[in-house]
Amino acid sequence: MPIDARHPREIRQDIRTGKLSGITAGLGQNYVQANLAVLPRDLAYDFLLFCQRNPKPCPLIEVTEVGSPEPVGAAPGADLRTDIPRYRIYKDGVLADEVTDATPYWRDDLVAFLLGCSFTFEWALLDAGIRLWHVEQGKNVAMWRTSTPCRPAGVFHGPMVVSMRPIAAGQLARAVTAGARFPGAHGAPVHIGDPAAIGIKDVGRPDWGDAQEFRPGDVPVFWACGVTPQAVALASKPSFMITHSPGHMFITDVPNSALSAI
Repeated sequence: MPIDARHPREIRQDIRTGKLSGITAGLGQNYVQANLAVLPRDLAYDFLLFCQRNPKPCPLIEVTEVGSPEPVGAAPGADLRTDIPRYRIYKDGVLADEVTDATPYWRDDLVAFLLGCSFTFEWALLDAGIRLWHVEQGKNVAMWRTSTPCRPAGVFHGPMVVSMRPIAAGQLARAVTAGARFPGAHGAPVHIGDPAAIGIKDVGRPDWGDAQEFRPGDVPVFWACGVTPQAVALASKPSFMITHSPGHMFITDVPNSALSAI
């Protein structure tokens, strides 16, 4: 996959106008990508508490003012209704629609949450010389629901979702260190090795994204994933929720270095 190193403002403009509509892996080099969760005001506190209690899958980057689609701190002038390639609309815990423009669904009582994304630490993995098959092939990363429950908060409960990358055995320590540098983007892996230990029956059949190619000596490495709120939506059944479609992230103006703990 070619790397798009333009400023996020330019990339978001192409997304807004429909010129870019695919997954965002490889876009906005050196800038933080974010997961999106949008909820009515009367559910926002419970979700904020859920994120605080589950910082690995839901590391908070920004919370917008009620009714505002502009993430003033992370990307002034951006519009969370139009600047993500694809959105999912949930009603009473059911996926009701998937759209490229969430404007028709926006309401004055909505609060938007931006959460850290693994695409941020993937730049660190690439810089460390670690091969990422899905980036090379222009595919989406593989994601699964796990048997690991999140800590509940108010109405919200459900399983942790993880993303997986095949990593050469000799590079595992490097991969763990690279992820650990970014606690605001899921941090270090939550599991390495046997998928069954976290409730994944078939590593070749992800719940979201694309199956990954393993080379001899590769080991599956699992990171907490920002698709967790979507699994939580299915389990908790909030009356209304807007999210990004898996792999279709919001690209902020925040440099990756701002999330680095080292």
